[in-house]
Amino acid sequence: MLKAVRKTRASADVVKQIANLITNNRLKKGDQLPAERELTEAFQVSRATVREAIRSLESMGLVKSKHGDGTYVLVSGEEAGIAPLAASLLTEKDDLLDIFHIRKIIEPSIAQLAAGYASSEDIRELEEILERQRVEVAAGKYAAETDTRFHLTLARIARNRVLSRLLHALVELLADSRARGLDEASRAVRSLHGHENIVAAVMREDCTEARQSMLNHLSEVEGLFRKKKRGGGKCIDGLEE
Repeated sequence: MLKAVRKTRASADVVKQIANLITNNRLKKGDQLPAERELTEAFQVSRATVREAIRSLESMGLVKSKHGDGTYVLVSGEEAGIAPLAASLLTEKDDLLDIFHIRKIIEPSIAQLAAGYASSEDIRELEEILERQRVEVAAGKYAAETDTRFHLTLARIARNRVLSRLLHALVELLADSRARGLDEASRAVRSLHGHENIVAAVMREDCTEARQSMLNHLSEVEGLFRKKKRGGGKCIDGLEE
C-alpha cells in the first residue's frame, strides 16, 4: 500500500501518498495512521521526514496528531479534495459572514437542481430529516448535525459533485458557529420552517421556488448571525421580523 520514495522530495511524496489513500478511501475518516516507525520503514525515509509530512497533512486539514495517542484521519475521501481549501477559507471569526455570502451564491443553485433531480427516495430522506428536526424543536433543542445533514443531503440530490464538495467545506466551517448562533428555540423554529419551504418546492419540482426558498432561508439565518455578531442593524437582507 505504501512505497519507498525518492529522497530529493521525500516529504512531499509522503504527503502525496497519504493524501491519495485518504481521497481514495483506503484510509477512512477516524482511521489511525501507522506508527511513525512503521511509516519510516514503509517509505524508507527518516523520522524527521515523516514528521514534516505529518505537519503538512495537519496544515491541510487532513489529519490530526494527538500527543501520546497517534495521528488520525479527519476527513472522508469526498471531503479530502476540499479540506485544504476549507482550511484556508476561514482564519478569523470575522470571515463567517463572508462565507454566508458564498453560500447564498452556491446553495440556491443546489436547491434548484435538487428540485429537478429528486427521486421519491430522495424526498423520503428529506422528509425523515425534517421529522427529526421537528422532534428536536419540540424538545427545545437545536442539533447542528441535523441542519448539516439537511443541506448536505440536498447537495447530493443535486447530482453536482463540485457543488457538493464546496458545500461540504463551507458548512463544516460554520458548524460550531451555527450551533452557538441558533441555540434559541425561536431561531430553531425559523430554521425548520425554512427547510420545510425548500422541501415543499422540491416535492413540487418547482425549481424556481426551490431556489428562492433557499435564498430566503440563508438570508434569514445570515440576519440572525448579523444580529448576534454586530448587535443588529437596519439593513439585514432577507430577514423578516
